Amino acid sequence: MSRVNREAAVRRMLERTPPPVPPELHADAVRRGQRLLRRRNAARRVLWVLLCAASVAFLVWALTARPWVEPPSETTPPLTGW
Repeated sequence: MSRVNREAAVRRMLERTPPPVPPELHADAVRRGQRLLRRRNAARRVLWVLLCAASVAFLVWALTARPWVEPPSETTPPLTGW
């Protein structure tokens, strides 16, 4: 198919009237979009709450376990009675 034929075919397709759209299609699309937005916002809130809870749990663990402190040596007995 040559370029001229393709252009003519595209022009014919564009000049045709579009098929009728069902009237309830717009309402369904709006409803579906609102539902997707609500779900996305709820998921985002849940993830933020989980992130904050994990941060608080880590902070509490770090303050109680104090992993940065070197544990006392248990291999050498203490020197007493000199």
